[in-house]
Amino acid sequence: MKIKSDKTLGHKPTGEAKKIRVRIAPSPTGALHIGTARTALFNYLFAKKNKGIFVLRIEDTDLERSELKWTQDIIEELKWLGINWQEGPDIDGKYGPYKQSQKLDIYEKYIKKLLDENKAYYCFCSKDELEAMRQEQMARGVAPHYNGKCLNLSKEEIIKLLDKNNGSVIRFKIQNKKIKFIDLIRGEVEFNSGLIGDIIIAKDLKTPLYNFVVVIDDYEMEISHVIRGEDHISNTPKQILIQEALNLDQPIYAHLPLILAPDRTKLSKRNGIVSIRDYREQGYLPEAMVNFMVLLGWNSGTEKEIFTLSSLIKEFSLERVQKPGAIFNIQKLNFINGFYIREKSIEKLTELCLPYLVSAKLIKEYSGGYKVSETEEEILLVTLQKIIKAYQFRLKKLSEIVELTDFFFKEKLDYQKEILKWQQMTDKDIEGSLLASEKILSEIKNWNTENLEEELIKEAIRFNLEKGYPEKNRGFLLWPLRIALSGKQASASPFEIADILGKEKTLQRIKEAIKLLA
Repeated sequence: MKIKSDKTLGHKPTGEAKKIRVRIAPSPTGALHIGTARTALFNYLFAKKNKGIFVLRIEDTDLERSELKWTQDIIEELKWLGINWQEGPDIDGKYGPYKQSQKLDIYEKYIKKLLDENKAYYCFCSKDELEAMRQEQMARGVAPHYNGKCLNLSKEEIIKLLDKNNGSVIRFKIQNKKIKFIDLIRGEVEFNSGLIGDIIIAKDLKTPLYNFVVVIDDYEMEISHVIRGEDHISNTPKQILIQEALNLDQPIYAHLPLILAPDRTKLSKRNGIVSIRDYREQGYLPEAMVNFMVLLGWNSGTEKEIFTLSSLIKEFSLERVQKPGAIFNIQKLNFINGFYIREKSIEKLTELCLPYLVSAKLIKEYSGGYKVSETEEEILLVTLQKIIKAYQFRLKKLSEIVELTDFFFKEKLDYQKEILKWQQMTDKDIEGSLLASEKILSEIKNWNTENLEEELIKEAIRFNLEKGYPEKNRGFLLWPLRIALSGKQASASPFEIADILGKEKTLQRIKEAIKLLA
């Protein structure tokens, strides 16, 4: 394969310019992969930008592995992302059906045409024969390919072998020629088809395979542009040859860079989460996922990193899609998700976070609202909002709300006394600090975050002067207090926590921390 560096845009090999029609064609053999979702997004943006049509097509000819639940997952997750289509299995259109399993009679017609015109043939070679062929070619340093053993079987021989049901496939005759096409991202691409060998296009008349059906589908649906992953680029010459054999129009191709793991291997379950559903369940927002995915291979030409779906429709272009693989950076995803979390109203963020608290059995719903699971004590929605607001700027994903806030819903905290220590404080020093906090807090009448902060800061200054600690180092008072209230080394401020817990629980937790030191 040779790829020239020049980038040619707008090439149309045959016919006049058509209305832009693009598609995403996932196989329902598993949950929606982030790579497939990224491809869907790029197709959607391209269609929207150019006032075209975006089609969802389900490639389910693999009947053994395809399941309805995965089709439903694809539809649900794409809609969750805000990626909508004008034609698809759930939306009637004149180019349907939009499931390959419903089009087997159409594919059969085209297979028969290739067989009748001697452009395809039956192959009866066994797996052992094919493996021996492969081994022999590799021993000679030749790229493995089918050697055409069954190419010249007579009609009589074919009928006999089919009657015996010895097992067969249908192969397409590959012409030995150079194939060139213009890729909107990679420029001119050239293949030598002689290295491919005759490919299998169907197991039988009723069981067509990918490289064949995708050609028929794209033609029948009048797809103008095929925008897909780089891993399909080796399929393109095979599909072009089938198009030529059937005298079908060739769409315009654009192959997106692969999404790579940080170690530059292909992103897979082995090195990270790959399904959109898993990201959704972890608490990543759809707008964050869209924003992040578009940056996997595309840039705006500026330093800007935050994009809404509506702004992307205006700014997106294939000209700014990169050729090299796009590195998946979880830190960037967390940053972007954190940004969108901070943009939420506290009412909306609470609505999004509550299911995680319920699922973790920290709280439970009842007809009148919510209760703390451990105590059956009612907890007001306004209190839940205060808890979540205290952590809004600390959240990178919604699921983190459980670990960050679980101490609010527990009667007793479980932590080691060592984390109460600030710098070189002794147990006696810590006890003195907690007693000072207890005294000042017991005297506060106006119990709210602002007043608590004001009084505790004043006490911290006084405490440091009394003990000879550095005046501005407030940790001598505030660190032991915050640990006593939360049991965590990282948490919201002690003022926010105390406000939410209330005076009684705050003082009780200080007493429990003092006991821990004994």
